[in-house]
Amino acid sequence: MMIHITEKAAEHIRKLLVKEGVPAASGGLRVGVQGGGCSGLSYAMRLETQVRDRDKVFEENGARIFVDPKSFLYLSNTTLDYQESLMHQGFVFQNPQATRSCGCGSSFTA
Repeated sequence: MMIHITEKAAEHIRKLLVKEGVPAASGGLRVGVQGGGCSGLSYAMRLETQVRDRDKVFEENGARIFVDPKSFLYLSNTTLDYQESLMHQGFVFQNPQATRSCGCGSSFTA
């Protein structure tokens, strides 16, 4: 069980690390789940300079993400993608555990 990172998402993570001055050798994107949102759970993301003790670390296509153990229960086998269109630009979670999600895709029910 893991979390996959598409090439497009990895490229954007790498750009964010450079832009914010986070060292690529130790830093990455923290991905998590928190209570809230219109469907009960919402995704959370932020840049981190280093991994924490209990984190699960996934590296694919030259980018790294950190996930705490509790969030991993809801994110196992998820694919993190990055999409750009006329109406939307940003990270997109393709989560097979989500039984329902809101219209904007930022919250879900598992």
